[in-house]
Formats: sequence, structure tokens, C-alpha cells
Amino acid sequence: MIALLDYGSGNLRSVHKSLLKVGADVRLVQRPEHIGDARALVLPGVGAFDDCIHALRQQELLAASRAFIQTGKPFLGICVGYQALFERSEEFNSCAAGLGVFQGSVVRFAEKPGLKIPQIGWNQLEIVRTDCPLYRGIASGSYVYFVHSFYPQPADQSIIATTTDYGDTFASSVWRDNVFATQFHPEKSQQVGLQLLKNFVDLAQG
Repeated sequence: MIALLDYGSGNLRSVHKSLLKVGADVRLVQRPEHIGDARALVLPGVGAFDDCIHALRQQELLAASRAFIQTGKPFLGICVGYQALFERSEEFNSCAAGLGVFQGSVVRFAEKPGLKIPQIGWNQLEIVRTDCPLYRGIASGSYVYFVHSFYPQPADQSIIATTTDYGDTFASSVWRDNVFATQFHPEKSQQVGLQLLKNFVDLAQG
């Protein structure tokens, strides 16, 4: 069973449907005690960093996420769920502390002539960690779907699994041990996204 954190995020239903489509047994979780014996945990997200952190804290899911990561079971953060794994965000003069699983800050795309912010739409992945199990069967150069104005800057460059160019080159996904996270939306990325989610579910099933 995969626990999908339900804290009011707008992309929850589409993530749920996509996980079911690749064969996962999914439980929607609103309280830490409902995580139970989950084999993996998914933290989805759209919207603002602070809103995500505050909602997770209010439902006692912030500490529960940290505790789950410590078990060594697979964890996947998506979009704002990716950003929440870092220490802090520059978004709207954010004052909320992130999970701090990874060192680094979430920053805004730099204003450049002709660059539209937020990035909305399809862009390519450059796979820099070819050993990352999340990208098994996915070719470097594949297109995935983004909706964001901010992105993390990891202090540890070795955790970067993929990069993407949008005005600057940024870390579009990271991986360390049992923790995976993507700035893009696999649930909106058609066959590439479904393959990624299937790879995550396969990890959870051992």
C-alpha cells in the first residue's frame, strides 16, 4: 500500500488516479496514524510553499513525513512536495521552515527577456544520474510537464538526478537513498510520467 498525503493539495486526485493506473494500492492519508504499514509515501503539491508547510504541520503530517523517511521506505515528493524537502523558500518572503531533508533553498527564476514566469508546459529532462531507479526505461531528453515559478538549489550537487533548462539550468529532480522528488508533474506527463510512477511503485513493492 502507498500512502498519499491529503492536505488539500489541488493535484491530489490526478496523482491518485495515476498511481492507481500503474497498479498501486493507494490510501489517502490525512492524519499520521493513518500511514500505518504503508510501503511508500507520496507528498504531492501545487501552490505556495508556506501553504503546503502550514497545512502539513496543522495535520501533524510534517513530522510524520520526516519519520517515514527515516524508515528507509521509498518517499516521493512532487512539485511543491519536492520544494518542501529543502530548508527554506524565497517565495513571498516565506518564513516557514521546510522539512530540511536536503540542504538548500527554493529560489525564483531570474527575470530574463522573453522568459515567461511561471514555466507552464512541456520541457526536457537531462538525466544526470543514470543509476536512478526512478528513470528506468525513460530516455534522457524526454518531455515532462511543469507548472512553477520557483525551484530548489541543492547544496549537495550529487543528489541531482535530472536537470532542465529554462533560462537557467535547474535541478528538475533529486534522489538520495530512499527519497525521490520531482519539480515536474509525473501525473500530467503522459507515458513518461506513468513510467516514472510505475518505477516508484515497483520500488515500494520490493
